[in-house]
Amino acid sequence: MNYYFLGIGGIGMSALARFFKLGGNTVSGYDRTPSPLTSQLEAEGISIHYDDNPDLIPDGIDLVVYTPAVPKDTREFQHLEQSGVPMKKRSQVLGELTRGKKCIAVAGSHGKTTTSTMIAYLLSKTDIGCSAFLGGISKNFDSNLLVNNESPYVVVEADEYDRSFLQLHPYYSVITATDPDHLDIYGTHENLIQAFQQFANQTNPEGALFLKEGLAGHDHHHHDEDEGEDEHEHEHHLKISEEIKCFSYSARSIEPDFYAINVRNYNGNIYFDLRTPDKVLYDIELQNSCLYNVENAVAASAVALACGLDEYQLRYGLKTFAGIRRRFDVRVKTKDVVYIDDYAHHPKEIAATIESIKYLYPDKRIVGIFQPHLYTRTRDFADQFVDALKPLDEIILMPIYPAREKPIPGISSGMLLRKMDTMNKYLCSADQVPDLVEALCPDVVVTLGAGDIDRLVPVLEQRLKEE
Repeated sequence: MNYYFLGIGGIGMSALARFFKLGGNTVSGYDRTPSPLTSQLEAEGISIHYDDNPDLIPDGIDLVVYTPAVPKDTREFQHLEQSGVPMKKRSQVLGELTRGKKCIAVAGSHGKTTTSTMIAYLLSKTDIGCSAFLGGISKNFDSNLLVNNESPYVVVEADEYDRSFLQLHPYYSVITATDPDHLDIYGTHENLIQAFQQFANQTNPEGALFLKEGLAGHDHHHHDEDEGEDEHEHEHHLKISEEIKCFSYSARSIEPDFYAINVRNYNGNIYFDLRTPDKVLYDIELQNSCLYNVENAVAASAVALACGLDEYQLRYGLKTFAGIRRRFDVRVKTKDVVYIDDYAHHPKEIAATIESIKYLYPDKRIVGIFQPHLYTRTRDFADQFVDALKPLDEIILMPIYPAREKPIPGISSGMLLRKMDTMNKYLCSADQVPDLVEALCPDVVVTLGAGDIDRLVPVLEQRLKEE
């Protein structure tokens, strides 16, 4: 088959492109900008161009795979649509590939990439095995794709953007969070919750659903005494069909089926005890990790145990899990400076990342560089972004990364800057950042954002190592 990918540089798209290429198919594609990921795809024999020009599309295409992130007014999109070649969204293709398999799908407004990658890594270290289509580059696999045709399991990150995850019918499903996001697609938080509810109810009754505590109506045991304050919360509970087995998990409470207790930090590594419905596993270790990964590890462990891992396989897997590029990614760790790069682009994610840094490095001066992603998100969450960034000692803002959007009048990084009541704030372009960071003499540096801030990472890494 001859596959053509529109937006081939996207993290989910590139995993599918690699999958078809590995299967011996011809794969080519278009993306707006070259990136480290596209150059890797090219090295793997996939031909890519960066000019929106229908003349560059090869002949004889059997299927076009596209992502909703590519605007419909792209010349190539319009040309292909008119040419009558079959076109499918990435999510449809993923849905088809996972049919007939035991699909393990991880959804949620944050935490899904780490949780799904952890599950894939845990299974891959045993003879259970799995295939996986991941939403990040696993540092253990150095890829976002894992192919194992012997295993019945396929792990996928289930993306709520554009309702993509409704194409999946998981055997095991996980929902990590249902905070408002992608309101450009859903309009209201209620609509988003309804989509998560539909996804949850597509879980196979023979499998199970793993829900972060508090997301379903039935795991709140104490409605009566605080009925007043709980009313609004209640609207956002997922209603799950009686026939689906449901387990709750948490890292902050001792009510759920799976939870972490006695979480402690030693020398930048995190230890905790894992309580399951059957027993307690003491002294689980996560290396070079962060506080919020404890909760992801609890969810991943619950699924891995359901798939048949034993305690020793679980311990070894969690201890050797190296994380994901751009997810609390420790790039430099010397006696003078620590540099962490993170993809956080939603206020809750940013707050969680900064909380983790303060937990691991309590007395250090932290300089954060944030590139807002999307004009609509910056507008919708402006005050929350300001609050989330507040704990930083120095805040550096870069201009908004527009991705698929046109500018909105009055919405800019300058607007965020004016809302911040601190003197230690700066607004500058990407090429000014390294000099400014050096001048601020930080103990810990963190880059935050989902745009092209990743291009800065190797530059900063080099600078900070030289110091």
